[in-house]
Amino acid sequence: MTSAPSGPGRGAHTVRARGLEQHPHERLTLDPGAWMPLASAHHDRADALTAGHRARRGTGTRHPIDDFLYDYYGTKPSLLRRWHPGPGVVLAPSPDGPAQHGTWRWYTTDRDGSVGLDVDAFLADRGDTVHYVRTLLAATASRPARTACFGLHEWAMVYHQDDALRRHSLPLRLGRAGTDAVVDSHLIRCSHIDAYRFFTPDAVPLNRVVLTRQNQVEHEQPGCLHANMDLFKWASKLGPAVPGDLLLDCFELARDVRTLDMQASPYDVSSLGEEAVAIETPQGKDVYVARQRQLAERAALLRERLIGTGRELEATT
Repeated sequence: MTSAPSGPGRGAHTVRARGLEQHPHERLTLDPGAWMPLASAHHDRADALTAGHRARRGTGTRHPIDDFLYDYYGTKPSLLRRWHPGPGVVLAPSPDGPAQHGTWRWYTTDRDGSVGLDVDAFLADRGDTVHYVRTLLAATASRPARTACFGLHEWAMVYHQDDALRRHSLPLRLGRAGTDAVVDSHLIRCSHIDAYRFFTPDAVPLNRVVLTRQNQVEHEQPGCLHANMDLFKWASKLGPAVPGDLLLDCFELARDVRTLDMQASPYDVSSLGEEAVAIETPQGKDVYVARQRQLAERAALLRERLIGTGRELEATT
């Protein structure tokens, strides 16, 4: 068993880099002086990220960008606030007793009061999920990023649709006829099932490929906004196996992806304080692709970390 020094800076680095420095079966023990500052910093960061959503709860107001992630992914501020050290990391007891993680699902407390993730118990319950997530993300990472969709999935979701059926209350920036004309004048190249499944009936046959849940692994690619936003979903599904900093990194990325998603959508987002990315113009397409590539670069690093987490878990079996 390896013991980490109590300095929070070194502790943070060691936990984040353990997939590169540790054997899958080796356990790293963090003293309270190392892990308690990490947990506290995580709580502060999560609180800052969720402040707007928490302030709006109970007011009846919804923010189409910020609140979307909570509705779409079914997450809660309390779940984001929960800090996990990740597999193979053991939290030594403080003078007040064992870490509260010992009361959480899939954690175990040793006789000396040290607390860590019971990987065997976690895999017994979630092994299939771990394997699927790793397989999907590895397949996605193996492909080149395609950046010629221009965010038209959001436009396909309102194509020829009655205004009363729209998922958002925001007005259409170009109006009904102008919105439909943009779809009619472009190729629809969506590669993500969870965008495609919201296409209107008239838009479905316009896509270059028929997407299903069964062929999701075959079609996801790392340039896709939705695939990159979904890294937060996969991090959430891996639960306590994902270190807290990685979960919040994925959440921040998802929020930034959603911002571009809505800026490039047919909706008028000026009331949200956002500037439209007019993908119907050459200049708007250039802006969209540049930002899409920046997000894809960030996502690639997080995807590799999630793949590494999956491999680390499966290596323990």
